Amino acid sequence: MKIVTLPANGEILDKKDPYRYGWREAIRTLPDGTEIEERTPLTLEDILHPQVGDYRMHSDEHERFCNYLYNVLSARIADEPDAVVLHDLRVAWAHPSLRAHGPDIAVIFNVRRHINWSTFSEVEEGTKPSLIIEIVSPSTRSVDVVKKVDHYARVGVPNYIIVDRFERRGVMVRELVGYRLTPDGYEELSPNADGWLWLDPVNLWIGLEDENLVCYDEAGNLIQDYVGVSARAAEEAQARIDAENRAAEEAQARIDAENRAAEEAQARIDAEERIRQLEIELRHRTS
Repeated sequence: MKIVTLPANGEILDKKDPYRYGWREAIRTLPDGTEIEERTPLTLEDILHPQVGDYRMHSDEHERFCNYLYNVLSARIADEPDAVVLHDLRVAWAHPSLRAHGPDIAVIFNVRRHINWSTFSEVEEGTKPSLIIEIVSPSTRSVDVVKKVDHYARVGVPNYIIVDRFERRGVMVRELVGYRLTPDGYEELSPNADGWLWLDPVNLWIGLEDENLVCYDEAGNLIQDYVGVSARAAEEAQARIDAENRAAEEAQARIDAENRAAEEAQARIDAEERIRQLEIELRHRTS
């Protein structure tokens, strides 16, 4: 099957890397019956309004942050049967003039059913995200920090968090920016003294620690990623094994001490019996 590259939809892309954002593929049958796979480079507009099946390019950090948030938030809502966390899934809005977006992370409550969505439709499901988190890529930053701020406010997303990443004076900088919806539009959230932002729908703090995106519970305790949780579980399991071994050793030591005490007591009884027999023999000899 031949792959044909089609021009981008209006955006001039880098000729050296036309697929820097990703691509979209479709199969077309020619009049002679030949099938060709047409591959179209994605543009910033495609990143803003993706289609099902788009192949988008993400960095390792982007995927690591998304996986961490997905796992933490999924655990947080695990006891709420009408809640769901979506990752990199199209959300179609009830707003008549806005096409679907593809949030990195969306937390949705009041879900009537759980199905294998390819697009989550606000109209069909009767609910929409209460919290959206976007992990910024420098090459597509304007989509998250400009256009989506406007769009998510217009569709009524109550809470929008941006994990920003940009270059300042030759140095890559990470920042957290949060918005809460008010009757007058989005109002920027104020971080606490540690620079954390409060995620009201899930009762968590979100912050940046060194090179990592992290969450904290209401008391400020760090919520570790899967690697950290696994390591802690292994340490706790080893600690239990060590405690059990120490208990077994102590129990054996008590048994050994009791056996020695019993042997010593028996030895005293035997010695006393020998002395008694000697006394009896001595009296017989002297009588």
